[in-house]
Amino acid sequence: MITAENILARHPAFSSIGQAEIASLAAMGNLKRYPKGGLIIQQGDIWPTLFVVTEGRVIAHKESVEGRSLTVTSLGKGDLFWGLAFFQEETPMPVTLEAAEPTQLYLWNRRDLLPFLLQHGQISWELSRLMVQRMAQASEIIETLAFQPVAGRLARFLVDLSPADKSPVARSLTLDEMAARVGTTREVVCRFLQRFASDGLINITRTEFVINSPDGLKEIARQGKG
Repeated sequence: MITAENILARHPAFSSIGQAEIASLAAMGNLKRYPKGGLIIQQGDIWPTLFVVTEGRVIAHKESVEGRSLTVTSLGKGDLFWGLAFFQEETPMPVTLEAAEPTQLYLWNRRDLLPFLLQHGQISWELSRLMVQRMAQASEIIETLAFQPVAGRLARFLVDLSPADKSPVARSLTLDEMAARVGTTREVVCRFLQRFASDGLINITRTEFVINSPDGLKEIARQGKG
């Protein structure tokens, strides 16, 4: 059975502390379960919380004033995340977090965890390193959205999904969810999927798709063809 202690013991952020401290850290937290689609926290709310995913998957997405959604990151088992108010008091959440599937989180409130972090400075350093990685990922997303046309973003997304042996990939994401991943609308995603299929790059059915030419999609992603 995977427990919070198991995950914390293997996480780089907590590699500097011993098993007794790991147990103490786990005892400060709370386990929460969410159904698929369950709201964890809403964009704009104040949420001074740090969590680790122990089961399932969490997606973070931003909502525009027009109601469009952009998925900015996905968090799986063992991933660590936090509300901005955990480090900067009263800072609102820049994204909405929800469970992409039945999900289990282990959560700590800033009030409870801060004394422990101040006592173990190496953990704060490792969390800072993790922040830098997240900032680099955010920069890459912004650069892609700003400079790469939709066709290139969708092509890259499909390449990232496809297995090396070109076996079929289940269509587990709706058109709306795919649109949220690449920053566009479901109509545009549908149009480019049909174009890729017409060009022989992919095969699509109602339940799955097959990447026939990963190199062709990579070339579209590289050149940013639209």
